Amino acid sequence: MKEQPGDPLPRTLGAGTLAALTIGIVVGSGIFRTPSEIAALVGSPSLILLVWIAGGAITLCLGLCLAELGAMFPRVGGIYVYLEEAFGKPVAFIFGWTFLLINPANWAAISLIAAAYIGAALGFGPGADRWVATAALALVTIMNVASVTLAARLNGVFTLAKAAALLSIAAVIITSAGAAGEGTGGTPSAGAFGLALIAVLWPYEGVAAASAMVGEVRDPSRNVPRGLIGGVFIITLLYLVINVAFLSALDPQDMAASRFVARDAATAVLGDIGGVAVGAAAAVAVLGALIAAGTCDPRVLFAMARDRLFFARVGDVHPRARTPYVAVLVSAALAMLYVWVSTFEALAAQFVLGMWLFYALCVIGLIRLRITRPDLPRPYRMPGFPWLPALFLAATLGLLAQAAVALPLISLSNIAVVAMGYPVYRIWKRYSRS
Repeated sequence: MKEQPGDPLPRTLGAGTLAALTIGIVVGSGIFRTPSEIAALVGSPSLILLVWIAGGAITLCLGLCLAELGAMFPRVGGIYVYLEEAFGKPVAFIFGWTFLLINPANWAAISLIAAAYIGAALGFGPGADRWVATAALALVTIMNVASVTLAARLNGVFTLAKAAALLSIAAVIITSAGAAGEGTGGTPSAGAFGLALIAVLWPYEGVAAASAMVGEVRDPSRNVPRGLIGGVFIITLLYLVINVAFLSALDPQDMAASRFVARDAATAVLGDIGGVAVGAAAAVAVLGALIAAGTCDPRVLFAMARDRLFFARVGDVHPRARTPYVAVLVSAALAMLYVWVSTFEALAAQFVLGMWLFYALCVIGLIRLRITRPDLPRPYRMPGFPWLPALFLAATLGLLAQAAVALPLISLSNIAVVAMGYPVYRIWKRYSRS
């Protein structure tokens, strides 16, 4: 599909760029923080790796569904567009409303991890984390306002650099250390394993965000599936290699107790130089993820505004840079606010539990479209239909049920945000008519 006169943003991205954005937004803060949490919950190397494999499988199912939907509806906005096509404007608005209030938690959580690693490398105290996180958000905002091509190229550079650095460090750790030690905590409960799966979805988060860019992808019927699915495969393999390296250097108990597990694993094997190398790699990885998030996420608010379901000004395109600059500025301002009012753990859990409900609804929408609109052109059909969508739905709904029991306050706050969506939609429609 060539760029058409009605396309609000130019189609400048290929499959490789979309894959790099997927990898860039996914491989960031989570891999440097979540391994400790998973080790504390499940306690043995085999189960730790199983959790990461399960997270990759769930994410791949989502990526396959989004690839079909993205090839069908190659417009800016991703899940917002797919929910509108499957269920209508009210459901799409409720997603956009929830996204507006919850998604800044993603940016904020990433920036706080970036600040922690940058601060550790530069010798700042923990009290400087929020200031460094705010500065990082400001820098990323400027990049994404200036040029989507610049932001995408910088993300590509950061993605290649962090993948090469992480794989190199992992290889050195694995070849220099012994085999992974077995944990001593016994067999974890089903509840602990479920919480570990919830935790692992944070470092896999980002495929849905990348799908918001399909309206700027050249030849989307081919490049969207290649970019999204290829990105998920690379991410899963990278995570497994990195966790094998961590387990080669640290016992699960040491991993569970570590605040900077990647740095501690490298230091245990390579000494201080290993810690410095990992600190630098972590800073690059997390900044790259922040750049990618700053590129992808504002497209949802932009699509809502263009659809007259949000303030029209948010749908403005910069006359020279051709970027959705107002949407970027709004998203960044909210993220900066979140940096100052919450913690990483709360932000990560809030984002995962708030967004994955809509990912499940999006997959239900794919099934519904197969039934109600069978004649729609489908340049790409996901394999394993309907079994893989059913597997994803079962896993996601099970995790959300587990979260309702284990994290009731966060779950209830997210439910409240979603429940407010329809009344706000009715108010908005009345306001927009007047």
